[in-house]
Amino acid sequence: MGSGGNAVPKRPTLLDVADRAGVSRATASLVVRKSPLVSASTRERVEAAMAELGYVYNAGAARMRAAQSRTVGVVVPNLTNPFFAVLLAGMESVFETEGLAVIFANSNESLDKQSGFLRRMREHAADGVIVCPCEGTDLRLVEDAAAWSLPLVQALRYVPGTGSDYAGIDYRAGMREATERLIGLGHRRILFVSGNRRHSAQADRLAGFQEAMSARRLDADAVIHLPLTHGAAREAAAAIAAGPDRPSAVICFNDVVALGLHRGFLDLGLTLGRDISLAGFDNVAEAALVLPGLTSVATKPFSVGENAARLLLRRIGEPAAPVSRLIEPTEFVARESVGPAGPALDRSSDLL
Repeated sequence: MGSGGNAVPKRPTLLDVADRAGVSRATASLVVRKSPLVSASTRERVEAAMAELGYVYNAGAARMRAAQSRTVGVVVPNLTNPFFAVLLAGMESVFETEGLAVIFANSNESLDKQSGFLRRMREHAADGVIVCPCEGTDLRLVEDAAAWSLPLVQALRYVPGTGSDYAGIDYRAGMREATERLIGLGHRRILFVSGNRRHSAQADRLAGFQEAMSARRLDADAVIHLPLTHGAAREAAAAIAAGPDRPSAVICFNDVVALGLHRGFLDLGLTLGRDISLAGFDNVAEAALVLPGLTSVATKPFSVGENAARLLLRRIGEPAAPVSRLIEPTEFVARESVGPAGPALDRSSDLL
């Protein structure tokens, strides 16, 4: 018996599958990569040919050929905030249709955690990353990514002075409109409860509040800073409500803080919308579930997530494309927690 009798059978190739199915190699490739661009009948023919020939898709080899890992990384500063869960769902809805695996991470506002995650993404040859920069992030975020040839998109927050793609929200306009709505209801002593973190989202919301207040010659410095937790806000409610000059309305950095104050004011026996008005920002699902309903500013985090994912896919496919910024508008959502100011609540109304 000649040695040829023990030869290892030739493994079927993708070209063999394409020939058997009567399609091009490119079409067969789309089928194995689960692309939605292929019709159902064509997909069935190609899959039948794969089964007949015993073809097995080698993801590792394909990755080497394409020089892509089909993996992207996403890091956000606070996964306990329901807002970020909706944001991530928007991103995943886009990446899933492209067959990309997504690795999520929580920086917890830690530069070390954020930097460590980005290094791991580089080491594992991720195709790109989306970053919501934590407090203290500087220009090196974008500079390092560029040096590593790692496509990067900033989302929700941005580092001033950096030239990278960005998907965000018009926080400034949203906070300005919400403050103007309160002024329009007769409120003059309006308190802005801000977060205790320093980043672009905080700066933009603060700027919107101060612009609206300054335009009506009201106290634009009526601002306090709290940790962005339900507990810290609930605890602060008594101090905010105490004294003869308490604000007639409170507007918050986000709904986490507003919901904490909501509970805190109710604990004190105050009626929201009558004794004191309260507004949040982000319009999370809980804003419509509490009683009375929490007035808020809708920010469309799902759409922002979709935008960020599309920007990253574009950057991966076109590394030299011009920098793009996609900014979602906001929408004021009125509920029962806000009402008109009465004379007893706001004795400075004669200023205007």
